[in-house]
Amino acid sequence: MSQKTSDKKYKSLKAKQTTSNIIVYVVLIVMAIIWLTPFILIVMESFRCETTMQVGYVIPKQFGLDNYKWLFTNTQYNFKRWYLNTFIIAVFTAVIQTIMVLCMSYTLSRMRFAGRKFLMNFMLVLGMFPGFLGMIIMYKVLTGFGLTGAGSVPGLILVYTASSAMGYYVSKGFFDTIPKSLDEAARVDGATRAQVLFKITLPMAKPIIIYTVLTAFMAPWGDFMFANYIAHNTGDGMNVAVGLQNMIGTASSLAANYTHFCAGGVLVAIPVTILFMCLQKYYVEGVTGGAVKG
Repeated sequence: MSQKTSDKKYKSLKAKQTTSNIIVYVVLIVMAIIWLTPFILIVMESFRCETTMQVGYVIPKQFGLDNYKWLFTNTQYNFKRWYLNTFIIAVFTAVIQTIMVLCMSYTLSRMRFAGRKFLMNFMLVLGMFPGFLGMIIMYKVLTGFGLTGAGSVPGLILVYTASSAMGYYVSKGFFDTIPKSLDEAARVDGATRAQVLFKITLPMAKPIIIYTVLTAFMAPWGDFMFANYIAHNTGDGMNVAVGLQNMIGTASSLAANYTHFCAGGVLVAIPVTILFMCLQKYYVEGVTGGAVKG
């Protein structure tokens, strides 16, 4: 009797688990469809060749690469320059910001000095203020140095990297998970602090380094608001987000360049998608590892 009862309970639990799994999978599938539908529509529109205007159907009547060819051959809109500007800004920002964040994170994690707590709290509070509060004064300063308009590329790099050390929170949490006993053992063996950092700590911190590089690269890659603010319709200083918006800024240009805009959006998404797909494992490890201790 007890065996039959346990079998019934097991079957009941198994049925409930199966039902809950089905519900979870259905919800995930629906969410994936909702998230992926806009991207699929943009890709389909980018290959449509029969007209450049918005249409009421999804599947193109004529497929081709005309929209992509137009982006690199059109003389009115310098897409190649926009794309190169964005790439330069993103690469320099990723390198400089990663160095600054890792240096700050390692210092706060491994060293003890007067004012350390105050510095951490000060940067935490300062980081709570929205960045757009300083847009006007930043524009005035950048204008004085000639870093707006055509010179907005170095201006954007400067702005993106100037306060990047304040984003030390996740990286510091990851460094806290690396045992300090390793540092102490290396110091006893005669290693300098620099040798400890480059030969022991950084190799073990590969996930957080990649996480920092990815986040630092993606932020300026898709930035529009501040980039548009300091470029002020100067083609040579635009990044790709500002340039694409400028391409469809009016009703007539939207009708003439809608499919070109979709093609540009696909090209913008490709580098970030490839990077994230290749480095997703390290990205997740960096987030979860940095969230353990703070």
